[in-house]
Amino acid sequence: MHAFKADTERLPDELRHLFWDCDFDSLHWPADRDFIVSRVLASGDWDSVQWLRKTAGDGALEEWLMRRKGGGLSPERLRFWELVLDIPHRTVNLWLKPGNGSVWRERSAR
Repeated sequence: MHAFKADTERLPDELRHLFWDCDFDSLHWPADRDFIVSRVLASGDWDSVQWLRKTAGDGALEEWLMRRKGGGLSPERLRFWELVLDIPHRTVNLWLKPGNGSVWRERSAR
């Protein structure tokens, strides 16, 4: 199992825009790492993704996604991470199969 690593506990200010809905200054790595990883994987721009890869490592990110069966990410984001982290295509297909996804993905307009 890959361990998450970090040079510092404080998050860089460049990530502040991703955490607009919470007290950014109270977030610390590694105490809040699952929340931070989830938010950056789901909504991060290129710079924040690069920070996450450097901070956590690709092996740890792959394990994070595998444990959470895609972590509720959008299909587009899952396909991106499939390519970046070399996650098997069949695995991602299973995560995206109807009934295996996020509650929000399964909602339909009525």
